[in-house]
Amino acid sequence: MSWLDEIRFTEDGLIPAIAQDSTTGKILMFAWMNRESLALTVENGYAVYWSRSRQKLWRKGEESGHQQKIVSIQMDCDEDVLLLKIEQEGGIACHTGRESCFYRQLIGNEWQVIETVLKNPDKIYQTML
Repeated sequence: MSWLDEIRFTEDGLIPAIAQDSTTGKILMFAWMNRESLALTVENGYAVYWSRSRQKLWRKGEESGHQQKIVSIQMDCDEDVLLLKIEQEGGIACHTGRESCFYRQLIGNEWQVIETVLKNPDKIYQTML
């Protein structure tokens, strides 16, 4: 049995993956992985996810240059969630130009932005134009 066979993927063959900064412990983002993306991640040492909206593999940083180098991969006790401890290249994980995708916090009864933009997304993705 392969290590991949020990994972409980969803009916559509996916598993949730949380990316956490290996040094600070800060949660940077959440994404989905399938068998192929997880195998490629382990093989190459950089995060590869499955994009549900585009229905294709998504190599983190392929457009922005902000790759995620894998430090370790852990699985939860139910075998249905992965924790990727990573080194975030460029210090930006979010497509909005912020360190983390979790940049809004519920304060009282409204969502407030608690992280600043480190780099304008137009400048990050200008090579795509």
